[in-house]
Amino acid sequence: MQVKINDSWKNILQPEFEKPYFENLASFVKNEYAKHTCYPKGSAIFAAFDFCALDDLKVVIIGQDPYHGQGQANGLCFSVHDGMAHPPSLINIFKEIETDIGIPYPESGDLSRWAKQGVLLLNATLTVRAGEAGSHQKQGWEQFTDAVIQKISLEKDNVVFLLWGGFAKQKAKLIDKSKHHILTSGHPSPLSANRGYWFGNKHFSKTNSFLQSIGETTIQW
Repeated sequence: MQVKINDSWKNILQPEFEKPYFENLASFVKNEYAKHTCYPKGSAIFAAFDFCALDDLKVVIIGQDPYHGQGQANGLCFSVHDGMAHPPSLINIFKEIETDIGIPYPESGDLSRWAKQGVLLLNATLTVRAGEAGSHQKQGWEQFTDAVIQKISLEKDNVVFLLWGGFAKQKAKLIDKSKHHILTSGHPSPLSANRGYWFGNKHFSKTNSFLQSIGETTIQW
């Protein structure tokens, strides 16, 4: 498994890489990529950690699985490669940003521009087999990403965690609420959004208001 990450993460991630469960996970992923088409490409599996340095981290957004359609996943949750059609959840994210803070709907669905500003776009499972949603769940990725969330909670202060949907909300138990800022809402998927659980959450303006209140630079969404 190729591991390309920003150096600032190494002290946090290296101990996990050396644990037996991660060795088993790495072996599983290597085998899957050898036998099947999997996403994202190997060099982008850890893109969330490569684009967003730990030192710059201000916001964590938690997704569940990478996109499993051809050419979509780029290693950042909810994000797609430049030029790709925007998936339904991403469309609803951009619509909420437009109504919340007035930023026009963008052409590109590549969210690396957020990551470079300190937004960790973390899927709970970092790989998937093409066309098979959830196919790499329960192989060790969740243990790894839970450990990452716990370590961020421990090492950092005043991080905004955006927990969208039931799956992400379960991660709240890993976060020290006395030193971090947690915002929850329904998931941006059409099923949840159309029932009124997503639109109007104002998470983007609320995040920036909080960052401003602690003297941090706001995110250009």
